[in-house]
Amino acid sequence: MYRITAKEELDVRDFFMEVEAPHVARAWKPGQFVVLLIHKKGERIPMSIYYANRETGRIGMFIRRHGKTTFDLWDNFDVGDSLYAVAGPLGKPIEVKHYGNVVFVSDAVCGQAENYATLKAMKEVGNYTISIQTFEDRAHSYPEKFLAKPAADEYYLTTEDGSRGIKGHYLDVLKELIEKDKVDIVFGGGRLGSLKKLAELTREYGIPTIVTVRQIMVDGTGMCGSCRILYDGEIKFACRDGPMFDAHKVDWDDVIRRDSRFVREQEIAKKHYLESRGVV
Repeated sequence: MYRITAKEELDVRDFFMEVEAPHVARAWKPGQFVVLLIHKKGERIPMSIYYANRETGRIGMFIRRHGKTTFDLWDNFDVGDSLYAVAGPLGKPIEVKHYGNVVFVSDAVCGQAENYATLKAMKEVGNYTISIQTFEDRAHSYPEKFLAKPAADEYYLTTEDGSRGIKGHYLDVLKELIEKDKVDIVFGGGRLGSLKKLAELTREYGIPTIVTVRQIMVDGTGMCGSCRILYDGEIKFACRDGPMFDAHKVDWDDVIRRDSRFVREQEIAKKHYLESRGVV
């Protein structure tokens, strides 16, 4: 069993959770992910890592209350309780080496976790690191201590309505940095529609861009085929061959279509769960 050692609300939807998982903490590398099971017969949830502490054997994650299982996790699991399983680390790690000026852009929960984790590793090998984090508005932005600032030599926070930080999206800030010749490589995570636009922007300037497509995973081990993508004309699996891919080789329209396949089933399960708690 995997004991919960910390839990804290990040915004009106997302929360932070730290769990004891020594085997993951010892072996994890940036770019890899874990799969959570909160019950023996529960749903498998692929999850990005915010940090892994080899000394304490603990890992941190950012989690969104989105479906039945993540609502259950927030509502019914507290510090001292245990998850049934934490499988991993899974997937292929990114190549951590000296690139020069490394930018990470993100606009959704797991992307925000990956922003910090990736740049921390890149900074440790001598890169100049730039973080751009986008949130919808102040209510959907994170507390200062959970931002990627500590991993960044240069940091930008944007909100789409301008209620905190710079008004706009990470794409706006990134384009300005590109035009100032401050970008050697871009990493990205978050909303798939934004990552498609990111790929279009950086392709125009010939800038290498590596992004995560973990968002479409279900099983997380390659058995279900749900994360099958078209990549450079070939079939790849996000869980097995990724989750990080060259953004310029991903068929984004196909990925975005796949992301919507289980929306109806997810909403039904969530509705039944919330009804059981008297919420709706």
